[in-house]
Amino acid sequence: MARNRLEIRLDLIQENYRIIQKAVSPLKTMAVLKANAYGLGVSVIRDVLKKEGCSKFGVADVLEAEMIQDGESDIYILGDILPEEIPSAVNNQFILPLTSLDNAQLVSEYAIEQGIVVRCQVLLDTGMGRLGILSDSALEVILEIARLSNLDLVGIYSHFPYAYGDEKLSLEQIAKFRELLARLGEKSISFKEVHIANSDGIHNISAALKEPFNLVRTGINLYGCFDLEGERTLELTEVVALISRLVAVRNLPKGFSVGYGCTHVLESDKKIGTVAIGYADGLPISLSNKGYFLIDGVKCPIVGRVSMDYTTIDLSALPEVEVGQEVVCLGYGIPVSYWAESSNTITYDIICSIGNRVKRVYLGS
Repeated sequence: MARNRLEIRLDLIQENYRIIQKAVSPLKTMAVLKANAYGLGVSVIRDVLKKEGCSKFGVADVLEAEMIQDGESDIYILGDILPEEIPSAVNNQFILPLTSLDNAQLVSEYAIEQGIVVRCQVLLDTGMGRLGILSDSALEVILEIARLSNLDLVGIYSHFPYAYGDEKLSLEQIAKFRELLARLGEKSISFKEVHIANSDGIHNISAALKEPFNLVRTGINLYGCFDLEGERTLELTEVVALISRLVAVRNLPKGFSVGYGCTHVLESDKKIGTVAIGYADGLPISLSNKGYFLIDGVKCPIVGRVSMDYTTIDLSALPEVEVGQEVVCLGYGIPVSYWAESSNTITYDIICSIGNRVKRVYLGS
């Protein structure tokens, strides 16, 4: 048996997808499966979403796209591509991002050489400041791109940096987007797919769910998680639980220190358990001396510093506990947001940080 396992409820992922799709209808939904589906297992989650009718999947780069290529689904690269990645991206018929005139020219040149027409999306930077064509110069650049051969401009998209907290900025981004689309329309350039809403946009920016937009992107919401700020307009269910096991149960005397740095000194004789999980498995070190686990539904406070492989807990409330017993570290009453808040981070970071030696176990399929 694996010491640590991450239980992933596939049926709940499907249910969350259905709720999202219903909420944004008639817009379509792209499932964003970056970073191995946020560390949960990209191929498994792609397949379970396909059963729900999802046919559009977004990833960050070419390598991730190759991992889920199935010859059926539309695979969108949402980040950027390096020149050496263009042959694979084109030959695999991924939907490519056009982030500048230079990269569009390189894609066009290779596509011409291969006799292939490449489906592409224009990435518009309306305020994210990370990638894409700046909206102020986008009209001229897109007109130049549209003249290139062997490029099928199927879409245009942008990204919210602060949909959960700055509605004014988000609406300004939408206004820039709309203005550009209108000016391009005057030049007879239009796109089948227009999108800006990410998970936060779905909850917080209703204008992103109206014309001219006809597609949304959802990632973290598939797993029932949200940003800690902003609105939560959909009732979604968390899909993960992290389970470990007790490897030791010991009685330690008053005055004994526990863990690195001697940050916890026992004020009385205590029964202390050692759990086979640590920060190498994704447990935030910020839970040291203040977090808790659950055994049979009973809260067991973390005592001492979380270490790489082990964490110690107070077992005073469980007189009959035994070595080998299961310990709930996350889920089943301990939400992902609790870990995120304790670490002053975001829920994305928590899920993506679950370590590789934690076995993924899929339930509800």
